[in-house]
Amino acid sequence: MIIIGGGTAGLMAALAAAPAPVLLLNRGGLGSQAASAWSQGGLAAAVGAGDDPEHHIADTLAAGAGLCDAAVVRRIIGAAPALVEQLVRLGVRFDRDGLGRLATGLEAAHSHPRILHAGGDATGAEIMRALIAAVARTPSVTVLDAEVRHILTDERGVAGVLAIHGEETMALPASRVLLATGGTGGLFRDSTNPPTAIGTGLMLAASAGAELKHLEFMQFHPTALDIAAPALPLISEAVRGEGAILVDETGAAFMHGDDLAPRDVVARAVFSHRAAGHQTFLDARALGGRFAVRFPAIRKICAAAGIDPARQPIPVRPAAHYHMGGVAVDADGQTSVAGLFAAGEVACTGLHGANRLASNSLLEAAFCGAAAGRAMAGMADRPKRPLHRPHLAAAPDPGPVRGLMSTELGVIRHRAGLERAVAAFARLAPGNPAASLCLRIAQAALARPASLGAHAMRDHPAALSQAA
Repeated sequence: MIIIGGGTAGLMAALAAAPAPVLLLNRGGLGSQAASAWSQGGLAAAVGAGDDPEHHIADTLAAGAGLCDAAVVRRIIGAAPALVEQLVRLGVRFDRDGLGRLATGLEAAHSHPRILHAGGDATGAEIMRALIAAVARTPSVTVLDAEVRHILTDERGVAGVLAIHGEETMALPASRVLLATGGTGGLFRDSTNPPTAIGTGLMLAASAGAELKHLEFMQFHPTALDIAAPALPLISEAVRGEGAILVDETGAAFMHGDDLAPRDVVARAVFSHRAAGHQTFLDARALGGRFAVRFPAIRKICAAAGIDPARQPIPVRPAAHYHMGGVAVDADGQTSVAGLFAAGEVACTGLHGANRLASNSLLEAAFCGAAAGRAMAGMADRPKRPLHRPHLAAAPDPGPVRGLMSTELGVIRHRAGLERAVAAFARLAPGNPAASLCLRIAQAALARPASLGAHAMRDHPAALSQAA
């Protein structure tokens, strides 16, 4: 079996599949450009005193704005405490309190402190460190630095992949392939994602004939550091969980005490305040010297930009952060194409609905990656056939689409802008898989005229009141 992607989902799948042999393909090696390693906020699990999975389930359903699959939510959220124990056994060093218990923090739209951190604000990096080490100890996993450019199929389903390794193009046979390639934030000009996160897995799935779902739902994080950079550093929601508030250039707290509202609400408020001519900042000065202890990585990011969070507000703006849509999958991660699986941000499981609850992403990636790995390992391998090698299509080029994605498919949308985007992407789509994917995203947004969760339409009366 082949796993494409070396982030949390791909690594968990490889470990869960053992001792079945796995070929893990990742451009640049394990962990390279994986969004998992950039995750500051943490992993959500109901492990603290006074909390339980039912509270976590209720919070997830509420944030998802009615679009979550309740059965999926119950299965994944209910498994979170046991998953944390598994990660600890794999070597993940979560932060603990003075009594040795798992330390928990609060983030937006959570009713209880249940966010587990590692290294203060380096949770994703710590999980990746432990999983990469575990994979290195697993003899059944072979890692190859390669870029997959095509999923090969026949009448039975998946037949293999076409990949580029160095200067060589290789046709690798496989009847079980997992897409664990991350999200689509890199298609936007302003994004917290690695620039390489351009929806490659969705492009591969679409070319193989797999169903895509809920493409219109992109979550915009309200507090990306407002600097000029190809990927905007994230100022974690956990900073607001520790008491920081959003203010403008006058010092006015424009969220009026609702700084920990769901991300879509806060992102629209920040976007609208900026559109009205204001600057927006995250004021964490009340944390004083505690900021550097609690958020060492963020302090370092701010220092590089000439900002001292203990003494001055941090300039922030919304940025594309997490794609709730993706390749449609079942409980095991199986797509509509036999033998093709997907896990992590590339997949649409039904957990997040129209708006992901903070810190549920690492949980989903770890749980669903492992589930897909087990399912793939349990499938009988089909006899190999000679592979048909199609002409290698042009590589996706996100450059021509980023401006339109940001202006017309950003925090607040409107029908005329979406129609302009559809027309422009249709012209760009021939020969550019990135534009083809953007066309499908814009068409999905245009097909949903009413606002829902992270999809806010200015034309719809509800959008105007929600965005005010």
